Amino acid sequence: MSLGGYIIYIALLLIIPFWAQSRVKRTYKKYSKKATSSQMTGAEVARKILNDNGIYNVQVEETRGFLSDHYDPRKKVIRLSSSNYHGKSMASSSIAAHEVGHAIQDAESYAFLRFRTALVPVASLGSNLSIFLIIGGFIFGMMNLVLFGIIFFAAAVLFQFVTLPVEFNASSRAMTQLVSTGVINNNEERETKKVLNAAALTYVAAALVALAELIRFILMFVSND
Repeated sequence: MSLGGYIIYIALLLIIPFWAQSRVKRTYKKYSKKATSSQMTGAEVARKILNDNGIYNVQVEETRGFLSDHYDPRKKVIRLSSSNYHGKSMASSSIAAHEVGHAIQDAESYAFLRFRTALVPVASLGSNLSIFLIIGGFIFGMMNLVLFGIIFFAAAVLFQFVTLPVEFNASSRAMTQLVSTGVINNNEERETKKVLNAAALTYVAAALVALAELIRFILMFVSND
């Protein structure tokens, strides 16, 4: 790869995630100022959807941090950031419903969620160890070490792509639940979708960046083999 091409490549790796994060923050800021017609807090939305789906063993808790919302399948807990836990906005309701979507996936043993959970150990190892194996292999001319590093990194990339259907499915479930439970009305559906779609962009960006890195490592390996 030429110097110019390498600069463009690095720029893209920086620009894509930055653009996705900026889109999420702009969308969240806009719709965190618009209250839903139901005037329910994110915590109330999460609890209502859980109860309506017969899921009573999942707790809803407040957590610190900006957009630190997540579902913990091990402890059966939905953690919502303070602004979403107490907020009555479209953004708060959308994010709360999305996290409940993961809880519903867990309760129904959604295949892609099970697959992603199974990949966590090897993906974690791959993301932490692979770069050292690859760099060390190139430095010391040990191409077998580079190959092992690429395989580990490929597992981390696979995890990123398996995450996509999990996240999109959770958003789809969230949209359905928000409408069916009456948290939002028909006039609010379009704006709610914008919040859910913006959040999905971060996962798409992460997957694309990871794939680009994997391709670069493979091309470097082939050219040095």
